[in-house]
Amino acid sequence: MTKKLLEIAADIVQVQASSGQMSAEQVEMALIKTFTTLQRMQKAEEEGTALESVKMADESVEQEQTAEKIHPKESIQDDRVICLECGATMKQLTAKHLGSHDLTIREYKQKWGFPLKQSLSAKSLSKARSKAAKKRGLPENLVKYREERKMKKLTSTFSDIPAVPGIMEEKTIQKSEKSNSE
Repeated sequence: MTKKLLEIAADIVQVQASSGQMSAEQVEMALIKTFTTLQRMQKAEEEGTALESVKMADESVEQEQTAEKIHPKESIQDDRVICLECGATMKQLTAKHLGSHDLTIREYKQKWGFPLKQSLSAKSLSKARSKAAKKRGLPENLVKYREERKMKKLTSTFSDIPAVPGIMEEKTIQKSEKSNSE
């Protein structure tokens, strides 16, 4: 008895999932991709055509459909992000996922018109990270660090300038006189 394509795809994905950690979304996407690949292979075999020509035609249709369905600004939602390349939904678009489309994060953002500083994570995830950072005191610590760095930069700049005799002593005396009179 021959196995159906779905059973073969399920077996392949099961082996992949057992060899490493995969989320439910990743298992689903792997199953879909494996199944469609097996369908393309079967179609190419039946037609007697090269697999690459069938694959390229299917991918271009798939990308056009995905791009038509979702506007880039709408792909980043409160609870999920939708990959504009394949339509996968997840909490965050990672470099690893985009690598499966032969794209870097920068290339993806440029292709779909996102600002380079735009986060590719769900809005709720960004809010949760921001809240956790504030709870740890990150904003205050960041401000302190920037001020310290600025002061170090200023002191190193002034230490490089040769002192002019007489000028600095007069200003120091004037400041101390003012503070004593008040």
